[in-house]
Amino acid sequence: MSRLSVNINKIATLRNARGGNLPNLIEVAKDCEKFGAEGITVHPRPDERHIRYQDVHELRSVLSTEFNIEGYPSKEFLELVHDVKPAQVTLVPDPPGVLTSNAGWNAREEQAFLKEVISDLIDAGMRVSIFMETDKEQISAALDTGTDRIELYTGPYAEQYPSDREKAVAPYREAALHAKKLGLGINAGHDLNLDNLAYFKSEVPELLEVSIGHALICDALYLGLENTIQQYLRKLT
Repeated sequence: MSRLSVNINKIATLRNARGGNLPNLIEVAKDCEKFGAEGITVHPRPDERHIRYQDVHELRSVLSTEFNIEGYPSKEFLELVHDVKPAQVTLVPDPPGVLTSNAGWNAREEQAFLKEVISDLIDAGMRVSIFMETDKEQISAALDTGTDRIELYTGPYAEQYPSDREKAVAPYREAALHAKKLGLGINAGHDLNLDNLAYFKSEVPELLEVSIGHALICDALYLGLENTIQQYLRKLT
């Protein structure tokens, strides 16, 4: 079964909209674990518009499942993950003001930079995944960075799924087979939801982990958090 890591950024967005501590991010994270989530993901950004750096420190001390911290490897971000030492660091190529992650790394052009960052993180005992699209040459270049895993950017899959799910998933299947052949672990994330997740899981081999936030939190408004997490877990069986 692929692991479900719940991205709790949207909980922090709601809290920050009014100030104070409602909803309580720490309690929500603990509830996600209690309800079956096998990991917690956060993506702190420089402007702290949702997850704050202090949140990351507070979460580290209470989580019992795998902690995954996503972000662009700026000096401040790298200092944070070295302090916190999560199980996994997912590197994304986002510029500071971007709304959400919407592209993978150019692992060929950024080879030297990624290699240095990843070596440093692995030496400190953290697993590393890098956000990638389905281009096989880029995935081969990702191997040369030293990363443990890639996280396939599934935005295009989710967009095309309603009109032609086989065409939508085909490049991901091929990318996963290529990554497996290279010895890279495979994660996935972005716009996966209750409608498209089960098919993605059934068609993409060796899928180790999905990170889902926006859709899951939206579903929880109607279905409740515990029920929602259980439904997502069933899609991954």
